[in-house]
Amino acid sequence: MKSRRIFLQKAGLSALALTALPGLSQASGFSAKPDKILRVAIMGLGSYGTRVAEAMKDSKKAKLVGVISGTPSKVTEWQSKYGIPAKNCYNYENFDQIKDNPDIDAVYVITPNALHKDQVIRVAKAGKHAICEKPMAINAKDGQAMVDACKAAGVQLLIGYRMHFEANTLEAIRMRKSGELGDLKFFQGLSGFVIGDPTQWRLDPKLSGGGAMMDIGIYSINGARYMLGEEPIWVTAQETKTDPVKFRDGIDETIQFQMGFPSGAVASCLSTYAMNGLDKFFLNGSKGWVEMQPSTGYGPIKGKTNKGPLELPHVTHQTVQMDKMAGILLEGEKPEIPVDGVEGVKDMKIIDAIFEAVKTGKKVDLV
Repeated sequence: MKSRRIFLQKAGLSALALTALPGLSQASGFSAKPDKILRVAIMGLGSYGTRVAEAMKDSKKAKLVGVISGTPSKVTEWQSKYGIPAKNCYNYENFDQIKDNPDIDAVYVITPNALHKDQVIRVAKAGKHAICEKPMAINAKDGQAMVDACKAAGVQLLIGYRMHFEANTLEAIRMRKSGELGDLKFFQGLSGFVIGDPTQWRLDPKLSGGGAMMDIGIYSINGARYMLGEEPIWVTAQETKTDPVKFRDGIDETIQFQMGFPSGAVASCLSTYAMNGLDKFFLNGSKGWVEMQPSTGYGPIKGKTNKGPLELPHVTHQTVQMDKMAGILLEGEKPEIPVDGVEGVKDMKIIDAIFEAVKTGKKVDLV
């Protein structure tokens, strides 16, 4: 009995040591299960919705528990594939009923841009947190209405800025904050690809609210802001359109745009649906530089600096994003770069100004 008592005492001390030393349990092969799991319903079961669902299989803090779709066959397929109970399945007409479903914490809206505003507001009124894919809306006014609705309902609104959690991106930002790059002078952002199917919703102005700028140019806008660590105070922009049939009125094909910042730094960016291989960020300072190419693709992100390569391990962006968003929504964690609705509205204000600059040919002040 004495030997058994001594063994139990030692075992108890060992367990205490594992809990008292951060990271020791993981290093020893043990993994602590998080206290809370974010239970998510995905609205919009297209290609990106599928990507998020697949990524959540590896999430430790987020779980796919529900779906919202206008296509019954997709609902049936997802039920079978992801083990989703029928009580957590909705369509676009009845999803307000999620207010009575305690098994869903948040809805991730992954639908055409023009639908985001009304859908997020309905989610908020149902008392659920909203995660909305970017761009959050088709203009800043609608984005602000979404922020206001979520605030009034006492729920949070997050935007799908997956790059805000990507390791190499965060390392570049650490270098900037530490002063290793010196005074920042210039940012270049190239965002583009050749878009395919001319009948898709992204080329319908009523659903997309714009063309390449809404879809891919927003990466350079957002990237300029987090790489420089400042908000722009003016924009200028010029549009080029070589195919007015495919890129009809309201759908931009290629826009070159420039932004000026309070420090005197400038950004020169390109957004296009007509050229492949454009996924590059370059940040230049008085003491150093960072280049990332690809800079915003699904990964792995590759980069280099004046001090050497950026080569932190790649983890599926959407998996990291959902775990980090679970921490924000359930545990009050603060991300290095904001991903809330206010952050989304800032990008929308810049997009509005770029479209105005294209239309007028003038510099547009943002303050």
